Amino acid sequence: MLIATDLDGTLVPNASTSIPPYTAEVLERVDDAGIPVVFVTGRPLRWMETLWPHIGKHGLAVVSNGAVTYNVHDREVVTSTGIEPVLGLDLAEAISSAVPGVTFAVESLEGIRQDPDFVGRDRVPAGSRRGPLTDIWDRAAVKLLVRHETLDPDEFRDRVISAVGDVAHATWSIPGLVEISAAGVTKASALVDLCAKLGVGASDVVAFGDMPNDIPMLEWAGTSYAVANAHESVLAIADHVAPSYDEEGVAQVMEELEGAGQHE
Repeated sequence: MLIATDLDGTLVPNASTSIPPYTAEVLERVDDAGIPVVFVTGRPLRWMETLWPHIGKHGLAVVSNGAVTYNVHDREVVTSTGIEPVLGLDLAEAISSAVPGVTFAVESLEGIRQDPDFVGRDRVPAGSRRGPLTDIWDRAAVKLLVRHETLDPDEFRDRVISAVGDVAHATWSIPGLVEISAAGVTKASALVDLCAKLGVGASDVVAFGDMPNDIPMLEWAGTSYAVANAHESVLAIADHVAPSYDEEGVAQVMEELEGAGQHE
């Protein structure tokens, strides 16, 4: 068995920098029982430092919605799939034409870069580079972030996704923000590769999530759980519903799974 879990709104409260004590205890116990727990998150590497102590013996995590697989023990990027500048700038132009007033940021392995009008609301490091997209996008981006400050979030999202088409993969986890990865890159694509390396099949994977960017992973896993606070689209496709993140519901289910494994 392998457990794959989203972080924000699933394992921990949104933007949390720590793991609650009960969840931390369960993570350690499950790992000791030989069940890998893999964090599969939309967060960039720079948001993960305080959570690395809770990575198990396998040492692996998936970040940036599947664009990066990281070996925590070796502090080494295992795989990284990004959007190259030439393709990305053409894509940004198409989005701007379809949705006037959008702003952009590009997330790379080195950090975030923003156009002059992008409003970064979550832990943007002081001194992060700003400028026209043509100047700041000079290396592969693991995510292109798109915002609109006034458009209805549903209309904004639909128009951006339509403009992206099959050139890249567009998804979302926060209203008013669309997250774009390279074509074919999802949480599921990264998890498939990671599980193949560990010799784990889809039928042995239990996955947890709460937002639309988790859907590909939940659909691939042999067993899927939406937390009770999940978006309606996630609740509609999940096999089971776990208690909400504020009840540490993922930890509750993991504890049950670990106990069931001991009695097989």
